[in-house]
Amino acid sequence: MFVRRVIPALLCCAFLAVGPAAAKSSSGDTAIRVMSFNVRLPVAQDGANQWENRRDLAADTIRKIAPDVIGTQELHKRQGDDLVARLPLYNWVGIDRRGGHADEHMGIFYRRDRLDLIDFGNFWLSDTPTVPGSITWGHLYPRMVTWALFETKADRRRFYLYNTHFPYRAEDEPARLKAAQMIAERLAALPADVPVVLTGDFNTTPDSAAHAALTATMADAFVAAPERAGPENTFHNYTGKADRRIDWILSRGLQARRLSTVTDHRGALQTSDHFPVVADLAWPEAR
Repeated sequence: MFVRRVIPALLCCAFLAVGPAAAKSSSGDTAIRVMSFNVRLPVAQDGANQWENRRDLAADTIRKIAPDVIGTQELHKRQGDDLVARLPLYNWVGIDRRGGHADEHMGIFYRRDRLDLIDFGNFWLSDTPTVPGSITWGHLYPRMVTWALFETKADRRRFYLYNTHFPYRAEDEPARLKAAQMIAERLAALPADVPVVLTGDFNTTPDSAAHAALTATMADAFVAAPERAGPENTFHNYTGKADRRIDWILSRGLQARRLSTVTDHRGALQTSDHFPVVADLAWPEAR
């Protein structure tokens, strides 16, 4: 089910299980589970790994891990609808990078039994961020952020989720830095007492200037989490052997407790050409 604005498993995967949203982490803090997942757009050229073959596996992976929120990249509307048809506890929001529903979305999924969607919106990574489809930094396709403000049903704590997909070519590194700087500026303008999570396929590695610009004020869950499972790298091009960590979960105002790179597959069939990344993030209780 595609949702517009709303105002007030059997697989091989290593992940450290916790309870539902607003459950207590091992440290006694209130935690949410966040997934970042580049689902790979539906194209026939993927052959045996085209979407129609992967969608049940992708849904089963999500069902088993049970994230509270998911930031997706490369999502087309029919993929989002396929997933919620198989995952009836989830809704999703977003528009595509050209302002409609025919192209790639930065779709945000959420468990409607655990979270209330308070608000959501979009902006474009360009000099005209309010103009859908805008491109001004020399890359090939529009790039954008979809964001949402959520409130936990269990204890009425709020947090923002921002979700993005940066340009991919080697020569796009300056554009990736500009994108990171724009996002950092926008996050700095949010209320300081409301935590923020940023998910995305950043198409660059943690030694980049873009990562440095974002982690100046946010924590990288891969680095911060005391418990980790799965490989470090995330992009594997359907091989199952990743060579770059380009999918990140960053946060401000929350503490990373666990992080997993999810390697679910059925034989040669992969969930995507990226491994999803999952983090348990906690609100520290007053000491």
